[in-house]
Amino acid sequence: MRSLDLASLDVFRAVVREGGIVRASSRLNRVQSNITTRIKQLEQKLGVALFRKQGRSLVLTEAGQTLLGYSERLLRLAEEAEHAVLRQHLSGALRIGSMESTAASRLPALLSAFHLMHPQISIELETGASRALIGKVRDHQLDAAFVGEPFDAAGLSTRPVFDEELVLVTGDANGPVRHAGDIAGATLLVFAQGCSYRRVIESWFAADGVVPARIIELGSYHAIIACAAAGAGCGIVPASVLDTVAASRHLKRHPLPAGFRQNRTHLVWRTAPSRRLDLLMAMLPATPVSA
Repeated sequence: MRSLDLASLDVFRAVVREGGIVRASSRLNRVQSNITTRIKQLEQKLGVALFRKQGRSLVLTEAGQTLLGYSERLLRLAEEAEHAVLRQHLSGALRIGSMESTAASRLPALLSAFHLMHPQISIELETGASRALIGKVRDHQLDAAFVGEPFDAAGLSTRPVFDEELVLVTGDANGPVRHAGDIAGATLLVFAQGCSYRRVIESWFAADGVVPARIIELGSYHAIIACAAAGAGCGIVPASVLDTVAASRHLKRHPLPAGFRQNRTHLVWRTAPSRRLDLLMAMLPATPVSA
């Protein structure tokens, strides 16, 4: 069976449409010798002449007329196939993981803008602790995830996206807190193990040689803020999240020491992101932004 490659058929069609090799070479941005060679190779494969000279012009032979009809159909079908694949590639679901804090304070505007630009792509958002989210990216359960420092993403691609200021929150009646020792014996309000911010507050306590009286694991920042406002303990919360929660009016905010105060949110993904993820990444800030 003889093989006809689409590139040769495209050259053949261009010669016909442009009325000759000179104009076809200009349109295709190729040298004339390349166009001529392509036509000769095509004629050799088919064993027929596709053009004949008529004066200074090239005229299609009967075989050329037949091939032109099939070329149009084949090239049009190839274009339809390419468009169909691209449409499918740019539709479907984009599975994103995120820390709850980022989902609450950073993603609403981003995902809303993404939906307006690409309504054919649905976003599936899952919140969780950074360590668990990274595991799901590795296991192909998520396309990418927004995680906080510190984290281990060996083998994955990463990109810094947001800068966060972490603050300690306590009840209104609590005095100033400058060192972890000022709240020695306090109850820590944290997420489950694997949360990056939990590791920050535990590292702060450990650096000051302080041991909390107990640890209460909660499932949301609303719960942490509510418990802190009620005087049931203290916790670490991004300042950007506090501004979105009404109960934060009943809290006292305490700045953390240098080395614990600043935290950066990163996007992590497997190598070679999908086209859908590429579109989302194109909307992220070129350099990390703060509140």
